Amino acid sequence: MSCKHFKNLFLLLAILALQAPMGCKSDHPPRTVEDDLEPVVVPRFERDSAFQFVAAQVAFGPRVPNTEAHLQCKDWLVEKFKSYGLEVIEQPFKAKAFYGEQLKGYNIMAQYRPELSKRILLAAHWDSRFHADSPLNEERREEPILGADDGGSGVAVLLEIARQLQAHPADIGVDLLLFDAEDQGSDDDSNPQPESWCLGSQHWSRNIVPPGYRPKYGILLDMVGAANAKFPKEGVSMNYAPKVVNKVWKLAKDLGYGNYFVETKSGPITDDHYFVNTIAKIPMIDIINKSAATSTGFGAHWHTHDDDLDIINPRTLKAVGQTMLEVIYREAANRF
Repeated sequence: MSCKHFKNLFLLLAILALQAPMGCKSDHPPRTVEDDLEPVVVPRFERDSAFQFVAAQVAFGPRVPNTEAHLQCKDWLVEKFKSYGLEVIEQPFKAKAFYGEQLKGYNIMAQYRPELSKRILLAAHWDSRFHADSPLNEERREEPILGADDGGSGVAVLLEIARQLQAHPADIGVDLLLFDAEDQGSDDDSNPQPESWCLGSQHWSRNIVPPGYRPKYGILLDMVGAANAKFPKEGVSMNYAPKVVNKVWKLAKDLGYGNYFVETKSGPITDDHYFVNTIAKIPMIDIINKSAATSTGFGAHWHTHDDDLDIINPRTLKAVGQTMLEVIYREAANRF
């Protein structure tokens, strides 16, 4: 073979080698361990059912401690959880409000599969504000509010989760904890009294029921029902449980709820999770609607008489509730 022919043959072989697929590459990405796992089956959160749970609470009227509406709603909540097969622990307590009145409060814990040691905690407060003290509110300031969003929405999400757990059993312990007397604190900015708020969670954190209870982590839901709600990564949550925050927010984004669970960060808030973190030493995050568009830092309906059933948007309830169901069933499968 002539040198010229040899060179041409060598060039042809080189070209063919470059065009051939390499042994370590493929048109399809390599399989991962995750690909070999069965998909996690998560039930559908029914937003209309959750909406009706808000409506049922509002129908009692303002759920302010020491009122008949408060007691009637408490009994309804207990029976509702029991009807879904959960074991219910009532924790009555007394706490003095900043204005001097002795409040009769009731924390309510509904336990799904209490025999299991692996547990997660979901919480909300079930009382409503004793007066409409928002600086954005100018009418009927001394009257209590209905609290459809501020209180009612978080409770409604937990009730729907209880319903789904009964219909779709999961291999994990889930505790649904309703704190009382969260919203009875002082609004005097000139004399801040953070411990005048969240009286129920303070009592529970110092007197944990059941004794020895230690969940993996907790998630608090507060004001999770209004249209166009925005849930930033709140300061106390990021300080005590940043990994849980980031996992939940990523999961929500993957589910298509990134317009609710935003990547912005907010300052720390005195909410029930603060006392659970600092007193009970249980890592707990807060999913709470914050707004930069108002002087209060919350929605315009916050602590006003506009916080009624009209403010509730089923789509927001769905975004939060479906994310919580994903957390539960993924935890059950060790995939969260």
